[in-house]
Amino acid sequence: MARFAIALHGGAGTLIKGNMTPDKEKAYKKVLSEALQKGYTVLENDGAAVDAVQEAVMCMEDSALFNAGKGSVFSANGTHEMEAAIMEGKTRKAGAVALLTGIKNPISVARDVMEKSQHVFLLGQGALEFAKSMDHVLQDSKYFYDEFRYQQWQEIKGSSQFQLDHSKSKNSKFGTVGAVACDRRSNLAAATSTGGMTNKMIGRLGDSAVPGAGNYANNKTCAVSCTGSGEYFLRGVVAYDVSCLMEMKNMTLQEAAEEVIQRRILEIGGDGGLIAVDAEANISLPFNTEGMYRAFQTSDGVAGVKIYKD
Repeated sequence: MARFAIALHGGAGTLIKGNMTPDKEKAYKKVLSEALQKGYTVLENDGAAVDAVQEAVMCMEDSALFNAGKGSVFSANGTHEMEAAIMEGKTRKAGAVALLTGIKNPISVARDVMEKSQHVFLLGQGALEFAKSMDHVLQDSKYFYDEFRYQQWQEIKGSSQFQLDHSKSKNSKFGTVGAVACDRRSNLAAATSTGGMTNKMIGRLGDSAVPGAGNYANNKTCAVSCTGSGEYFLRGVVAYDVSCLMEMKNMTLQEAAEEVIQRRILEIGGDGGLIAVDAEANISLPFNTEGMYRAFQTSDGVAGVKIYKD
């Protein structure tokens, strides 16, 4: 029987042990565990990798703890501009949305873009109209309001500053969310969702929804979901870079992922991490920050839910 596996992340950054209360740490691990179990159950029941990653990401989008869906940060105009992408490795079909407001689960809209449109990427009003036509759940601004996120925005509102969600060492909420999976048929998939940066310029697009930058899947190599300083991950084409090193340099998944996160992205000034899985259900979860919310489970019994460096 072929091995299968799933891994997920909830953001990487200044996560220093001791800075977070035990209750907060417990809350994060609880949601990570729930998301992991939802995705793993799909795989365990002979489901497809693409279904597993969507289920896991939707679970995290529904939590106010992470910077995606319900917990998305405030943009410069006080709205929540979300972005998400999903990709499956067998055919390399992909779907993505960005500058999307009012949608409960952006990742589900990205899935419909992939499967029910002739396009890969929809933005702004066009993405919203498409979501409405597909009967996706809309929420008013109260659903996305979070007092901590609001105060985070108030600190820099009206300025040209923006704040990366992972850049402060206080007791904060972190994270872009993502999942990667390998199913029993050795098919791969990746999904990523985010609310971007606090006080970001209207119209700003990060790496999360961009195939090849923040999200990528190819059965020949790997599936990757990234989290970190989006502008640098865009410039480094990070998700595809891992795949390319495996394909062109014959690196293992671990070698390629470590090369990209521990050397190549640092060389251009970026920080963050990624999760990746290959067609043999091997997993890699490198990061170059103090911590990364992450969880993983494989069919041969390897599992974990972690925040800090080991």
